[in-house]
Amino acid sequence: MRVRSFPPVIDERSRLLVLGSMPGAASLKAHQYYGNERNYMWRILYAVFGDREPDPAYEDRLAFALKHGVALWDAIAACDRPGSLDSDIKDVEPNDIPGLLEDFPNVHTIICNGTKSHAELMKHYGDHPEVARRRVRKLPSTSPIPTPKYRGLADRLEAWKIMKE
Repeated sequence: MRVRSFPPVIDERSRLLVLGSMPGAASLKAHQYYGNERNYMWRILYAVFGDREPDPAYEDRLAFALKHGVALWDAIAACDRPGSLDSDIKDVEPNDIPGLLEDFPNVHTIICNGTKSHAELMKHYGDHPEVARRRVRKLPSTSPIPTPKYRGLADRLEAWKIMKE
C-alpha cells in the first residue's frame, strides 16, 4: 500500500525541525501529525515547552509547536507500507529536506524522531550542504512501542529535553 506524508508545518520562527519517518496509519487516517493518541510527541512537546497537557484541538497543537520554534515534517514523502511499522517501509521517495532548509534558514537543528528518520535523512542527504551545516540529533522514537532502553513516556521525555538546548 502506497502512503504519502503531509506537507511540512513550518514558519519563519522555526529553529528546530522534528523529522519523523512516515506518519502511522492512525495519523494518516486523522490527517494529523502524531494523530495516534498513544504517541508521545504532543505530550513531550508540551512538557518541554509548556509544562502542561496538550491542547485538545489539533490546530492549537500546531500553533503551540510553531510558537516555540518547532517545525514538523517527515524524511519520507511516500513509500509502500502496510500498517504503521517503520520496519515494513519499502520503496522510499524522500522529502526535499535540503529545499525546505534553504527556504527556512533559521532552522539550526534537525531532530530525527527515531532511527528510521535518521537513517533516511543520512542516506539521501547526509552530505548535502544544507543538512551538513545543521546539527542533527537522533532521538528515541515517540512511538508508544516500548524498547529495552525506552519503556514509556518518562524515559523518552528525559531524552527529548535536549530540544531546549
